[in-house]
Amino acid sequence: MSVFEHSEFDGHEHVAFHQDKASGLKAIIAVHNSNLGNALGGCRMWPYLSDEEALRDVLRLSKGMTYKAAMAGLSQGGGKAVILGNPRTEKTPEKMLAMGKFIDSLSGQYISAEDSGLSVDDLKLMGKQTAYVSGIQAKYHINSEPADGNPAPSTAYGVYVGLKATVKYAMNTELKGVKVAIQGLGHVGLRLAKHLHSQGAILYVTDIHPENIEIAVNEFSAIAVKPQDIYDLDVDVFAPCAMGAILDDDNIAKLKVKVIAGAANNQLAKEAFGQLLADKGIVYAPDYVINAGGIIDIYHQSIPSSDKGLREHIEKISDTLVEIYQRAESQGIATNIIANEIAEERFGK
Repeated sequence: MSVFEHSEFDGHEHVAFHQDKASGLKAIIAVHNSNLGNALGGCRMWPYLSDEEALRDVLRLSKGMTYKAAMAGLSQGGGKAVILGNPRTEKTPEKMLAMGKFIDSLSGQYISAEDSGLSVDDLKLMGKQTAYVSGIQAKYHINSEPADGNPAPSTAYGVYVGLKATVKYAMNTELKGVKVAIQGLGHVGLRLAKHLHSQGAILYVTDIHPENIEIAVNEFSAIAVKPQDIYDLDVDVFAPCAMGAILDDDNIAKLKVKVIAGAANNQLAKEAFGQLLADKGIVYAPDYVINAGGIIDIYHQSIPSSDKGLREHIEKISDTLVEIYQRAESQGIATNIIANEIAEERFGK
């Protein structure tokens, strides 16, 4: 099948494939839209089951970055990169250096940041081969802590303030006593759990790595559940913080929640499923709106700002979400469609 005919192509400006035999690197970079500026987005390393799965993921993710930047009010476009492989067993310095050369070959069309499976140190290795990496020389931090370039604290904080605002809108309550099921306890999910625990939320958690679950249980009094059981829980909020496309026919039918608000990208397997959620009375926080804290963080590292300026920009996520919910309710349209319409107006689709 031609890339141009792929169901997720959506008029991408540039899709590049690269294989470096010396290091074993296999990677894809996708640039979706640059109307608002050069494309920026994270580089993800993941053990994809097939090349097709990797291509689908990078196309969906890069498109999401275009919409995310537009909704966050940033002067940049959307792009993404994926490296095929298990980051725990197959990541090497040689692959990171080769990835830096690959990024550099696009001459700034794509600027890379950190994403799942990679660290700031990995980006610094890439930075030895290219100037087109971001988030490795951070100056600001939402909590006035030493800034190391990791955007995860800002992403988690943005999801937290967005989840809190969504619960207030949908349930007219604060977080104390609210039951939240968190799917995925990585760099963002664990930080989200900490924020929610501090506000008295009751947490149910799952992850593919037992050590992450153990941290949440011991530090945040979370209740561990099996991955396959996370959708069936009788809770108030479902917070997807792992991989995307998990909101499909089967899983939506299982959900008993009032709110979906999480950090994962591309949570809806299909755009049409947003209406299924609305029909069930579930208030869905469009993922690229609520998880924009990380890209806002990276943007602030490139402009004159402050810890306070970064924090206040991230907190605007809650206002944007409430605007989406109000418009969706008044027009009888799913929240993801309303968010798409606003974003497309901004980046001129």
